[in-house]
Amino acid sequence: MTIDFLLNGESVSLSDLPPTTTLLDWLREDQGMTGTKEGCNEGDCGACTVMVTDQSGSKALNACILFLPQLHGKAVRTVEGIAAPDGTLHPMQQAMVDHHGSQCGFCTPGFVVSMATAHRNGDTDFDDALAGNLCRCTGYAPIIRAAEAAKDAPVPDWLNDDLPKAAANSPETLDELARAYAANPDATLIAGATDVGLWVTKQMRDLPAPIFLNRCRDLQQIEDTGDGLRIGAGVTMDRVLKAVQPLYPSYAEMIRRYGSAQVRNAATIGGNIANGSPIGDNPPALIALGATLHLHHVVGARDLPIEDFFLDYGKQDRRAGELVAGVTIPHQPDRLKVYKISKRFDQDISALCGAFNITVEDGTVTNARIAFGGMAGTPKRASHVEAALTGQPWTLDSIAMADAAWSADFTPMSDMRASSDYRLTTAKNLLHRVYLDYTGQSSSVLEVQP
Repeated sequence: MTIDFLLNGESVSLSDLPPTTTLLDWLREDQGMTGTKEGCNEGDCGACTVMVTDQSGSKALNACILFLPQLHGKAVRTVEGIAAPDGTLHPMQQAMVDHHGSQCGFCTPGFVVSMATAHRNGDTDFDDALAGNLCRCTGYAPIIRAAEAAKDAPVPDWLNDDLPKAAANSPETLDELARAYAANPDATLIAGATDVGLWVTKQMRDLPAPIFLNRCRDLQQIEDTGDGLRIGAGVTMDRVLKAVQPLYPSYAEMIRRYGSAQVRNAATIGGNIANGSPIGDNPPALIALGATLHLHHVVGARDLPIEDFFLDYGKQDRRAGELVAGVTIPHQPDRLKVYKISKRFDQDISALCGAFNITVEDGTVTNARIAFGGMAGTPKRASHVEAALTGQPWTLDSIAMADAAWSADFTPMSDMRASSDYRLTTAKNLLHRVYLDYTGQSSSVLEVQP
């Protein structure tokens, strides 16, 4: 495997390296470029942030869980390449100096790269852009002031790299991918590596015969079919957020919270579905919306309701060599409410995540689709609660009468994130929150009401 990319404006060609070599390890151990720091080594702290540019633009990504083959045909900027070759500082770097945005300096390189990437993209929502960069000594106020001060400065000329003309070394079409996977059904499919990366950096696992999906064009498409929005499995969550924002804003806000900018820029909707995690945050929303999952195999394609994909903990309805190709979200009036419950508000794993799609006509519940993650071994519908609500008046009394149905749907476990009782009680309370939202009453947990 040959990997060609630009590093700080210079061409790099690599071969004979293990395919799961991370960019962070290669930079620090092989190149002696220690400006990119190793903090958590799992994509949470942002100390290893780099800027990666391809034909779709520039993104801030975590180098610690970014495998070298994912960089093929792209351009990488580390903190060493943010300033000009003659030493002229990037406007964001100069602003960090002027506004005293650094103390110990360990996190500073990651902040600088995230700020420079946001600046290049014209993104001025710095609270969101920097949510994936953690600082424990400076405090965020001077860093945000620095970002605000430099936001209107022009993008430096030295960042305008041409991308290398690289030959493909991974599947570029869905059929090519299906053939490769059928020939190697035990291969690990790697898209954004925000989950698989931790198998390497934390579990020290060896991944034989990985197949990288980032160059498969057929997985990158978003198409409005008229009846719905078909999203390819390889579409990153930053693009999913933008696509669903005008349709289902509550779903989009959940996406904004479940990962930092660096994670959303890498993670894919297909990966979040295919790994079958019971605490994956996309499936509850997709189940509540009645989404259709598209699977592809070398012998043909098939579709199924996404709720039928999850059979048991760690088990999905997927044959050997069959892969998730995409998902279609139907168009419908926006009734969707998605509530993510986690110890940390932004960028945290859910204790539970509930999605509610309830139709009320003339004061009566005519249809209900309610789905949860974190309440069972799979993402799961609350079918008994749905049945208890359907046909009843949309009132708090009806919601109270449905309380007994929750235990028929879920027997959640207790773990480090939440107890079983907490999960079940919170799920019941979220139905009350839906009622408040549907009836126009404030239910924001970020606001204090008198």
